[in-house]
Amino acid sequence: MPRLHRACSLIVLLLLTQSAAAEKLRLVADAWPPFTDATLVNGGLATDIVSTALARAGYASDFEQVPWARALLGVGEGRYDVLVNAWYTDERTKLGQFSGEYLLNRVRFLKRKDAPIEFSNLQQLHTYPIAVVRGYAYSPAFDEDVSLQKVPVHNFAMAVRMVAADRVKLTLEDEYVARYYLARESSKVRNSVEFLPKPLSENSLHILVSLKNPRHQQIVAGFDREIAEMKADGSYERLMKQHGM
Repeated sequence: MPRLHRACSLIVLLLLTQSAAAEKLRLVADAWPPFTDATLVNGGLATDIVSTALARAGYASDFEQVPWARALLGVGEGRYDVLVNAWYTDERTKLGQFSGEYLLNRVRFLKRKDAPIEFSNLQQLHTYPIAVVRGYAYSPAFDEDVSLQKVPVHNFAMAVRMVAADRVKLTLEDEYVARYYLARESSKVRNSVEFLPKPLSENSLHILVSLKNPRHQQIVAGFDREIAEMKADGSYERLMKQHGM
């Protein structure tokens, strides 16, 4: 009987594993290098970490890159299963289930070097036009401050060029993302802007699994478990180093 019990247990485990593997998850993100970008190795650091953790949990995946607003809408409608690069907001819990934190982003403002702008609180910035990427959530305080003059744009590259051209006074972005883009800008743009010393926020990065996927709770649980295991066995740190972090 013990042998029969073990055999039955193995069969059940195998069936569960095959069931998970048979479900190919549709991953989505916008171009947000070095974290998510289809032109980078394995889709960028965040995409690599997410697809690796999901594979370890038994889920194959495909990655598609689309503009941010379309990615978020697609997760809400169930056209995509997993948004790779989501900062937490209460509003987004209506679209999907958040995982635990798997990366940390430090959001900083950028200004022209010749602009006498200081930042210690948001009230100081109320008189300045600020370029923001349409649909992004930066921090609860920033997002909810209706006195800020927010100018929606398509992406950070457009935003930082507007700052350099003095069309807006500020923009903001994760520091690694901003540095990645600035390194690829013209010297005229790159040399005319600088970070404000004080960061706006430190935001934890999560996956957001569509509520339209009936296995969303299981997917999140498997992902969180494997991220913890990856940190314990050293594979998480190896991925960070492979992507230059």
